[in-house]
Amino acid sequence: MSIADYKHYQHAHCESGVTANLLRHEGVDISEPLAFGIGAGMFFGHLPFLKVSGTPGTTFRTWPGAIFKRATQRLGITMHTQRFPNPEKAMRTLDDVLATGKPVGMLSSVYYLPYLPEAFRFHFNAHNLVVYGKENGEYYVSDPVLEQTTRIAPEDLAKARFAKGAPEPKGFMYYVKSVPKEIHFEKAIQSGIKQTCFFMLSPPIPWFGNKAIFLLANKIQQYPKKLTPRKASLYLGNIIRMQEEIGTGGAGFRFLYAAFLQEAANILKRDDLQEFSHELTLIGDDWRNFAYNAARVMKDRKEGMVSFDELADMLRICGEKEKDFFKRMQKLKW
Repeated sequence: MSIADYKHYQHAHCESGVTANLLRHEGVDISEPLAFGIGAGMFFGHLPFLKVSGTPGTTFRTWPGAIFKRATQRLGITMHTQRFPNPEKAMRTLDDVLATGKPVGMLSSVYYLPYLPEAFRFHFNAHNLVVYGKENGEYYVSDPVLEQTTRIAPEDLAKARFAKGAPEPKGFMYYVKSVPKEIHFEKAIQSGIKQTCFFMLSPPIPWFGNKAIFLLANKIQQYPKKLTPRKASLYLGNIIRMQEEIGTGGAGFRFLYAAFLQEAANILKRDDLQEFSHELTLIGDDWRNFAYNAARVMKDRKEGMVSFDELADMLRICGEKEKDFFKRMQKLKW
């Protein structure tokens, strides 16, 4: 049942990588940065009241499923999506779709994927991968974060698809139904940029968008006063992980979005987007500098270690630069 002509590509991030791989299989010449940018994947949120593995929730991307949904809709591609009441129905439906020759994207829990190194397996239920065939009782897996394809046993895949915890995948899967004869990237790129600017600048509540960066900075400044040293280290560690591991591509997706702007500049023949790409890369360097110093604080490296006040100021610099960046990009004339 394996799909002989499916081609695996390694990518920086799971959902944008799966989106690009599924569309490439259907003949759409799209890169991961294009999928990410058209899908308005870059975002920021800090939810101190929502605990993830005991630490406040921080996200550098939009909610799971939004990237592939927006990207495909903007390109006129029809997708089928489905959730399931139980693993048995989910696995039967997967087998039925694979039998038609379609690769299938799906949500899974990183923790229950045995092909990943144990050090990388933790309770994160929004990891995307592609299953593209079945042979000898095992499924062929194209996981975009891996260099090569791999295999997984049905019981392990079912467990990963129905992991408990927020968010519950509930066997969520998706595949391409139809692709238009011509793909027009220009309007899709414009729509993706406009939506990213809107989401970063417009949320009136402090937990989302650019405002949330300053909220997190204020929270970090309070860590030494309100938390034990161990808890402060755990909180910092989660921020770093969400930025540099879950926020793959580097600096909480800032480098990936800069790559999108560079590609968009070439497609639309706009020098201003090229300049924005360069500027966001520099902002990404500021985010990475924050992560480096936060890691030193977390590990209690005395030599050259900055204070929590200084960490908070580093974040505020990132926030001010991004506020100015998105305000100027929002004013672009199309």
